[in-house]
Amino acid sequence: MCDIKLFLTDVDGTLTDGGMYYTASGDTMKKFNTRDGMGLQLLQKTGVKVGIITSENTDIVTKRAEKLGLDFLVQGKRDGGKLAAAREICETLGITLNELAYIGDDVNCAELLRNAGIAACPADAMPQVKAITGIRIMSLKGGEGCVREFINSLL
Repeated sequence: MCDIKLFLTDVDGTLTDGGMYYTASGDTMKKFNTRDGMGLQLLQKTGVKVGIITSENTDIVTKRAEKLGLDFLVQGKRDGGKLAAAREICETLGITLNELAYIGDDVNCAELLRNAGIAACPADAMPQVKAITGIRIMSLKGGEGCVREFINSLL
């Protein structure tokens, strides 16, 4: 196990396939991969704190985070807000960004990815994200187990 004390992930395009599913009545749905969820729980058992930082603000993500028993959930973070949120969490835990692992897929994740101790992205991440120096590009796509793949590489 590496020296990571905090693991954070994006949601849309990372924990999910990035699709936005709508019912006829206007309800939204997201498909999560259960293996990613198990990976987050396995990481927690090693003492690593885990959480989500996302641009969206939905009850679906709140329910998923509660079901998994995540340590942190920060929603509605845009325009540099993800890095600021991660810094706040690190400060709360008394750790540095070097002790943070983060996985994200799009340009709104890039600033945090550039500053995390260990950064990763799904196989189908945006080209600008894949081009970040030192990023680990997973072989699996968003919503298809890329978070678990990243966690397994850390464990």
